[in-house]
Amino acid sequence: MAARIVAAARQAASITRISSQQPFPHLVQRRGLAGAADHHGPPKVNCWQEPMNPGSWKEEQFVIVSLSGWGLLIFGGYKFFAGGKDKKEKVAEASH
Repeated sequence: MAARIVAAARQAASITRISSQQPFPHLVQRRGLAGAADHHGPPKVNCWQEPMNPGSWKEEQFVIVSLSGWGLLIFGGYKFFAGGKDKKEKVAEASH
């Protein structure tokens, strides 16, 4: 009986040693959120503070301004090449 208790204790000790060793220590994040306050490079500004320098804009505002610009460009091109035909003019010409 004592031999079984000793064997169980050895097995439990070996399991805790194996589980405490991490197989991939380079994948474990150690700093948590401590690096959030470290700024690398110049601080980001709002897009209306420096409108001619998109490299210094905040990322979210850069995405919004870029998508809005592309949308206006595509819609303006569509309206330009579609000719802006109105159905009201055709109806007015047909009634005369």
